[in-house]
Amino acid sequence: MNLSFQKMFFAIATVISLFAIMILAKPIFIPIGFALLISFILLPMAKKIEGWGTNRIFAALLTILAVIIVLAGGIFLFSTQLIELSKDISDIKDKVLHILAEVTLYINKNFNFFADLEKDELLNQIKTWFNQSAGSLVQQTFSSTASVVTGLLATAIFTFLILIYRDGLLNAFMHFYPKEKRERAFKMIKSVQQVGKRYLVGMILIMIILGFINSIGLLIIGLDNPFLFGFMAAILAIIPYVGTTVGAAIPILYAFMTYDSMWVAIAVFIMFWAVQVVESNFLSPRIVGGSLKVNALTAILSIIIGAAVWGIAGMILFLPFAAMLKVICEEYEELKPIALLIGEQNQQDEPSAFKFLNRLTNKIKSW
Repeated sequence: MNLSFQKMFFAIATVISLFAIMILAKPIFIPIGFALLISFILLPMAKKIEGWGTNRIFAALLTILAVIIVLAGGIFLFSTQLIELSKDISDIKDKVLHILAEVTLYINKNFNFFADLEKDELLNQIKTWFNQSAGSLVQQTFSSTASVVTGLLATAIFTFLILIYRDGLLNAFMHFYPKEKRERAFKMIKSVQQVGKRYLVGMILIMIILGFINSIGLLIIGLDNPFLFGFMAAILAIIPYVGTTVGAAIPILYAFMTYDSMWVAIAVFIMFWAVQVVESNFLSPRIVGGSLKVNALTAILSIIIGAAVWGIAGMILFLPFAAMLKVICEEYEELKPIALLIGEQNQQDEPSAFKFLNRLTNKIKSW
């Protein structure tokens, strides 16, 4: 087996150059990436509106306007709970400061870092530090909010442009191939579009289902603002692995800070753990996993690389991009080894949870 160092050098240089370009141009690539995924799911709706006799520009505007109305409605529904939650922030802050002071005093008592350290003096110093850092925190929050709003506006614009210029973009891409291979290239593009569409539709279904399950569970436990925390955890679940942990940690900490009984926080933890087991073993593999068809190693690497390149946006985008890359690599003989590395061909066996569910379903049917 011959190893070409020249080809290896060009391949490594190409990969490094691509990552460098993605990092330098991420203010442009991130909105385009989101717009590409969103346009995949909005395309059938835009075609339906065009079938009513409207032109393409008006259909694209109506489609994007419908999405904006749905998002605005969701924000309006949860605004009252956000206002109620903001009233408890001052009480939570005081409790956090007292816990931080107690922990610091306990550590100092056992390790003797400072002599004659009093609780009131330490609490005043912590409050002073907190007030001084609050200004910079507000400034950073304002800057982040402005960046998010700018990114959302750019995403909406790019989505609109992709919807109205989709035929021209497709024809331009097809002309990169010889005439005899254009039909195969068209099928590849359709497969990529279907992967992106199924991923986004699956994640929306997962968020809605998890949102209602989380909210009902928190409502039964008796936690304040159950629908806010339930759907917040469901929305964060769009970030694989990391988002589910953060989404569960927020209501657990809130229950720990606002309730005198520890059992409320423990009940919230058990509820989220049970929901996570159901989501990981039944919901995601059935709804999203079949659409992506990437193995766990690829999923974890996609999250890590995406976070390093584009931050939180990369953690969301790089997993469906990996599935799209698998579809593209399957069309080229030279890239098929990459498709085999990304795919889940080695996972032939059905998970035990699926076997149990199928046996239970068949037993119920037999009854």
